[in-house]
Amino acid sequence: MNWYELSIYTTEEASDQISNFFHEIGAGGVSIEESGSLNKERDTSLGQWYEKPLNNFPEGDAEIKAYFSQDVEMDELKESLSIFLNNLKKLNINVGKADINSKVVNEEDWANAWKQYFKPVRITERITIKPTWENYEASDNEAIVELDPGMAFGTGTHATTALCLKALEKAQIEGKNVIDVGTGSGILSIAAMKLGANHVLALDLDPVAVSSAKENVRINDLTEKIDVELSDLLQVIQKNQTEQQTKVRVVVANILAEIILTFIDDVYNVLEDGGLYIASGIIKQKEADVVQALEKAHFKILERLEQEDWVVITAQKS
Repeated sequence: MNWYELSIYTTEEASDQISNFFHEIGAGGVSIEESGSLNKERDTSLGQWYEKPLNNFPEGDAEIKAYFSQDVEMDELKESLSIFLNNLKKLNINVGKADINSKVVNEEDWANAWKQYFKPVRITERITIKPTWENYEASDNEAIVELDPGMAFGTGTHATTALCLKALEKAQIEGKNVIDVGTGSGILSIAAMKLGANHVLALDLDPVAVSSAKENVRINDLTEKIDVELSDLLQVIQKNQTEQQTKVRVVVANILAEIILTFIDDVYNVLEDGGLYIASGIIKQKEADVVQALEKAHFKILERLEQEDWVVITAQKS
């Protein structure tokens, strides 16, 4: 099967916003290759290591590639991307050269080539993400999440996912039930179980993500503990909800601020009293809107964590 590859040469500053935009318009996968310079500041607080640079991008530059089925109108996608880039410029976000290109590629070429860059990485004090094709020996008290992101991607290194993992680790979820909204590759659901959760319901609107998450759950031997279902946000629960249904301790959603704002009341209704809502995918410019909406829905803001231009909020049902 062939796919359209839509690529843009831009900046690291704009890479998160652009990659999220690609996901929003239906990309089957998105890859980001940043500057390989060894001069850039890197987080080594948890023992992360970085290989010799494999590109010659100038410091601060990045190339983003998104993949779409061949039934899309590529000219329309390019026009949408151009409009989005102009909007970023209005927000004083540097998009760099913003050179846009497209070509047709074979699925195998793009689905497997990126694997050479995905290595085991320690995300939090306890959680390490390990690709299935890499060998790695865990240390004491280290929770290993085996992952093959496939076309759903989501390797845990993106700021929004890393922030969610850190918030989950702080949430004391041992023996508790969790719902993961927008599960993607299933990384947060698997991590929740590795941190001692009792059961996880993983939901996603994308059939590709559901398939990928189910496979990763199987790889981690957690099929009895994690249910992966196709659902638009929490709709699958609302359709089957009864008064006797057990509420959950934690809802985690790594999506976008605009979507988080649409179902805050639904999250409130599925949480037990004192339950936690971990909301990520929030760009800093949208944080105030999310906080206001959470407080209006009777959530108490407990903590915020920040990385790059992204924020995760942990709120408690009061």
